[in-house]
Amino acid sequence: MTWKTIPEMVLSSADRFGDAEAVVDGHLRLTFREMVHRIRCAAGSFADLGIRKGDRVAIWAPNSAEWIIAVFGLLTAGGTLVPVNTRYKRDEAADIIVRSGAKAVLVQPDFLGLDFDVPAGVEVLDIKGAFLSSGEPFAAAVDPSDIADIMYTSGTTGRPKGVMMNHEQVLRLFSEWCDLADLREGDRYLMVNPFFHMFGYKAGVIASFIRGATIHPVPVLDVDQVLDIVETEKITMLPGPPTLYQSLLSANDGSRDLSSLRAAVTGSADIPVDLIRRIQHELPFETIMTGYGLTEAGTVTASRPGDTFDQIATTVGTPCADIDIRIGDDGEVLIRGYNVMQGYLDDPDATAAAIDDDGWLHTGDIGEIAEGGRLRIVGRMKDMFIVGGFNAYPAEIESYLLEHPAVEQVAVIGVPDERLGQVGKAFVVTRSAITEEELVSWSRERMAAFKAPRSISFLDRLPVNATGKVMKSELG
Repeated sequence: MTWKTIPEMVLSSADRFGDAEAVVDGHLRLTFREMVHRIRCAAGSFADLGIRKGDRVAIWAPNSAEWIIAVFGLLTAGGTLVPVNTRYKRDEAADIIVRSGAKAVLVQPDFLGLDFDVPAGVEVLDIKGAFLSSGEPFAAAVDPSDIADIMYTSGTTGRPKGVMMNHEQVLRLFSEWCDLADLREGDRYLMVNPFFHMFGYKAGVIASFIRGATIHPVPVLDVDQVLDIVETEKITMLPGPPTLYQSLLSANDGSRDLSSLRAAVTGSADIPVDLIRRIQHELPFETIMTGYGLTEAGTVTASRPGDTFDQIATTVGTPCADIDIRIGDDGEVLIRGYNVMQGYLDDPDATAAAIDDDGWLHTGDIGEIAEGGRLRIVGRMKDMFIVGGFNAYPAEIESYLLEHPAVEQVAVIGVPDERLGQVGKAFVVTRSAITEEELVSWSRERMAAFKAPRSISFLDRLPVNATGKVMKSELG
C-alpha cells in the first residue's frame, strides 16, 4: 500500500484510472478524472464553509454519486465523516448529529418521505444542490493518524456510540479486503449496501477507488431494479446480506442475462449451507466470500478460496493479516491488532470497557475456533437467554433451524417462562408448509431440550434494518 491517507489514494485515481468510469448513477456517468475534479471542488466548498482539519460533517442521505463526491471532498478538506442511518427518524438522527458535534449535515430532501429537520445551529446542505460544485479546487494537508470517520454503532445494545477510525487503518484494512473479495480493476460493482454502513462505504466506495472498479449506487433495494442494472450494465461484483441473494434466487426465472456476475460477498446474518450451494449452482458467481466484521474493528476474518460450502456457511473464515483473535474464558471473541478503533467519541468509560489494558477488543460476540483456525460465531452475549440454568444462544439455535428444508429465515429470542425463567421462541419465514407442532418436534429431536424453541410464530418477513440485521427488539 503506497498511500497513507484516503484523500491521497482518491486523488491519485485520476492518474491511475483516468477515463475509466468511476461512478454510474442513473443517467450520470463520471470517469475517475471527472470525479477527482468534482471532489477537489467539493473540498473547496467545505473550506469556504469554514470546515477545518478535524471538523465533523454528517451525511444523512441515500447512496448516490453526490454522496461519494461529498465524503471524499470532506476528507480532502481535512474534515471527518459522520454518516447517519437514512432509516433513522428525526430525533434519532438529531441525537447523533448533536453528540458528534457536526458543524453541518448534508441531506437529500424527501428521500422516502423522511423529515430531514436537524438541530438548530447546524448548517443544512442539500446534497443534490449547488453546494458541492461551488468551490475552487482545494486539498488540505491530512495526516495518516487523523480521524477519518466516526461511525455510530447500530444501537442494538443501547444508545449508539461513535466509533473513531483513522485514515491509515481504513486504507490498510480495505486494501486487503479487495484481495480477499476478488475485487478487480474494471469490475462493475453494484452497491445495495448503504453508504452509512461500513459494508457500503469502506468495502464499497473506498475499495472501488483503491482497485479501480466502477460504482453503481442503489439508494433502496429493489430486486427488479437490481436485475435490470445487472443485465444492462454487466455487473460483476454484487455484495449484500443473505436476503439479497435469497431474493435474487426467487426472482431468477431464467429470463434475465446475469452471466456477468462473478463475485459475491455476504455476511451480517446466519447463512444456510443450502443458500451457499444455490448461489453457486443457480447463479453465475465464481467466488463467494463471507466474513466477520464490526464497526469497532472493520473486517476481522474472511473465508478463503477453496473453502467448502459448509465452511463458508458455518464459519466466518480466518483472521486477516496482522490481526489476532482469541476466545476468552467466557467464550467471548477478543480481537487485537492495528484495526481496533481509536476509541468511542467522548466516551472514555465505554472505550475502557471495550478495550482492555492488553489491547484486546471485547466484541460481545460468543465464538469458537473451528478446524483450520476458522472462527465460528455462536451468538451475542447480550442475546443469550438462560433456560433452567443453561445458557442458550440464539445464533446456535437459528443455525439448527435453518437446516430444516421448510425454513428460509429464522430469528430466536428468549421469552419469560414461569418454571424455567426463560425459553426460546422462534420467528420463522417458511419456503414450504409446516406446522408449529412439526417444527417444535423436529427441533427437540436435533438439539438439547433447553435449546429447542417451545413456540413458533410464522411471519411473511423478518423485521430487518438497512444492513440486513434482524431487529429482534420488534419481535415478541
